[in-house]
Amino acid sequence: MQTLPDSLVATLYRRCRAARRGVSPAEFGAALTASAGRAFDGREATARQIEQYLTGLHLEDLALAVACANGHDSAWDAFIGTFRPVLYRAADALDATGNARELADAIYADLYGTRVNEGRRESLLRQYHGRSSLATWLRAVLAQRHVDRIRATRRLEPLPDEELQRASTSCAVDVDPAQSRRQVLLQKALAAALFALAPRDRLRLACYYQRQLTLAATGRILKEHEATVSRQLARTRRVVREEIERELQRAGLSTTEIAEAFAAAASDAGTFDLQQVLGKESVPDRSI
Repeated sequence: MQTLPDSLVATLYRRCRAARRGVSPAEFGAALTASAGRAFDGREATARQIEQYLTGLHLEDLALAVACANGHDSAWDAFIGTFRPVLYRAADALDATGNARELADAIYADLYGTRVNEGRRESLLRQYHGRSSLATWLRAVLAQRHVDRIRATRRLEPLPDEELQRASTSCAVDVDPAQSRRQVLLQKALAAALFALAPRDRLRLACYYQRQLTLAATGRILKEHEATVSRQLARTRRVVREEIERELQRAGLSTTEIAEAFAAAASDAGTFDLQQVLGKESVPDRSI
């Protein structure tokens, strides 16, 4: 993609007031270049065509996305305040039982970016190029993940004949010793990882997962903004998972066995009592 004229970048930068989001002209110019590059996909385009394309973008949404991807807290707070209700309404439209809200909450970690690669946060928002509104793009991301989960669930559902066979032989089949060992190791690793957390991190987890408080309610208890709660939960989940993986590697499990252990735990958590670990902290009732 050819370099964009500085005058065009400056004009669009001022038009969407990107500076108020803490985005520099260079950062905004890089986002515009990436968007145009994706749109024209290596095809030759005149300066006029590129300008027409860029001026038609949702520039304010693009500036906000760039700021959030770069880790500007004020932009992230604005994003949460504006788009969290959008995602929740979209989730409820996908699944009236409320189950899709879990997907909506999980998206925040990917949007914020919990991993850094070569000094650059890997945020899902870098895939937003401003061609549609940010609200429309977020609804599309949520809908795709909802579809992916349904497909994954259906792949795991047994066929009727398999279900009958399982029922008829359930009393005769022994538990897979390897799977049982992996489950025990996973539970021990999880307990150790949670115990190693700072008390504040443990309390935040307990409020959100054990008591099932909302981000806002958890924030009131810890005197944190809900955007901060979301970021800290994402960070803690990453820390816990990485520590579990290290512990399982020390126990001699291969990468494949670790993946199988996580997959098995996702479908059956076993008898692990989260209260044993998180109950050490005083967790207010959900009614607060």
